[in-house]
Amino acid sequence: MFDGAGLQEREDKAWAEFKTPVDETLLLEFCRDTERLLRINPYLVFEKWEKTAARRYRMEVVNHSQIPAFKIATDLEVYTHPTGVEIHYHQGLKSCTRFSIEAIPEGSRLIITEVFEGVAEAERLTRLHEADKSLTKWAEEIQVYLVHWKRWAWFAPWRYYKQHIWQPLTPAGRRVTYMLLWISVVEIALVGLGAAIYFVEYG
Repeated sequence: MFDGAGLQEREDKAWAEFKTPVDETLLLEFCRDTERLLRINPYLVFEKWEKTAARRYRMEVVNHSQIPAFKIATDLEVYTHPTGVEIHYHQGLKSCTRFSIEAIPEGSRLIITEVFEGVAEAERLTRLHEADKSLTKWAEEIQVYLVHWKRWAWFAPWRYYKQHIWQPLTPAGRRVTYMLLWISVVEIALVGLGAAIYFVEYG
């Protein structure tokens, strides 16, 4: 269950934490996939993602967590340590996102902390329209993804779909694809039901 989120204004930090069904080793492996972590965020529409060097990336996204949406273009540097991952942003208001992992009896706990120290406080106050407000929803989506990952990661078609079809899509594209897949499933079920009735009646 999602445990909640908070804001530490004096320290210019925001946090969210939740329990996951996977152990800390698997959760650390999951968090090391930086692109997947960021693309799970339902408020980000990616325009560019590329690896520029070891542990370094370039990201250009449109962030829809505020109205109007705003663009973020930044270089990233990723650091991995035994209990989590840190993403450091070279441009923008947000300077760092930390993913901290704790072991608990029934799985693990993930704590996401976002630090806003990229620019001086006076400038941050004039650029509040560029503040990323997606943390709570992003944490919820990561939790849901981990529940499905725990259940379906063994199934190769599911892994292929999530990596090669679902992940590159925009959030809107994912919703459309999800609806189309369910419509296809229902259509196949109806065809199967019709065939079964035919064979029962005339077979």
